[in-house]
Amino acid sequence: MFPDRGVQPARVPRLPDVDALRGFALLGICLVNAPVIAGAWSLVEGAGAAPWDRTAAWLVTALVTTKFYLLFAFLFGHGFVFQEAAARRDGVPFARRHARRLLGLFLLGLAHALLLYVGDILMTYAVLGLVLFAVRKADPRALLGMAVALVVLLTAVFVVIGLVASGTEGAGQVSAHALKEMQARQSAWFRGGAGGVVHANIAAYRQAFAGALLYGPHLLAAMLTGLAAARLGWLDPARSTPPSAAGRRLLRLGLLIGLPGGVLTAMCSYGPLDARYYYLGQAVDILTAPALSAAYATVLLSLLHGRFGPRIAGALAPAGRMSLSNYLFQSAALAFVFTGYGLARYGTLGPAALACGCVVLWAAQLAVSARWMPHVRYGPVENVLRRVTGGRRRHRSADVLAASSKARPR
Repeated sequence: MFPDRGVQPARVPRLPDVDALRGFALLGICLVNAPVIAGAWSLVEGAGAAPWDRTAAWLVTALVTTKFYLLFAFLFGHGFVFQEAAARRDGVPFARRHARRLLGLFLLGLAHALLLYVGDILMTYAVLGLVLFAVRKADPRALLGMAVALVVLLTAVFVVIGLVASGTEGAGQVSAHALKEMQARQSAWFRGGAGGVVHANIAAYRQAFAGALLYGPHLLAAMLTGLAAARLGWLDPARSTPPSAAGRRLLRLGLLIGLPGGVLTAMCSYGPLDARYYYLGQAVDILTAPALSAAYATVLLSLLHGRFGPRIAGALAPAGRMSLSNYLFQSAALAFVFTGYGLARYGTLGPAALACGCVVLWAAQLAVSARWMPHVRYGPVENVLRRVTGGRRRHRSADVLAASSKARPR
């Protein structure tokens, strides 16, 4: 039923905690991406929106939006160190391997954006990966300083935009007639055939590109923090584990800063504050979301090192090991349900029902990944990216018995 894992050459070991964090973050990514692919946000506009849908949109904005893409970006930066170590292990130039990997990510992201989801993040990762390479030898404290500076500067930019918008009557507001026309046009495109979906994604890409430029520094700050964390061994299993005193302080700080910030951001997006305050809400989100992301990670790490840690890791880590495949599959599954690729239910399901569906989809991914990963080294898309990167080939002369013993489900 499953492919044979085959022979396992010596390699840089994986960190189960990191894989579990990736598996957990997949839920947040799905909750944020799904409403865009499904056209669900159109159902919370205007006075006729169902209260449960407005509540769901408000909660997702307060607790999920931004927080989980920062967590994934942190883990991307963290993994950079291990990619470099793997290149040294294989005796190949890291610059060449890294460039090929980033090219593969960019091409995957381009296909993802055109065919499935215009809000793709992989192309942004590929571009920012060049920056990581440029600063890879910087001192960890310098990396953390750059991350803080990026967050503060981006916050200041949004504060300026927000102050201008808040003093302008009608800023950020679209007439009901224009909004209805735009939503009808998008629905027609996304409910049409494959050509309509691609056309809609291309039409929306200018806005998506502007968003990537504007929010890119926020992602880069998280990546730099992840790179510094790997250099300092923050997630090294050999270190003292949460709940340490430092872990408890980080959790308190994250909740005290991150939760109020998320609430204020949601108030600026879905009320009671009106659209004039949207960009001020975004400034608050940029400044405080990293704190809530850190709090989420701290809670999960504490659970992983608690009584039920092995069970939690067993549920989350396999999905995290194939997080790229799962990320793309989420988009494919949602596109099949909501666009002309399949059932064409675009704009028919509100945020509340969609959030429940996201939990079901994520749970299914956890189950499938847990069944699949004990029998393979990589997820399907990860394997393709590895081939593009030029990863180390397996050698048949290695110890088959040792490899087969590792293939038992855990």
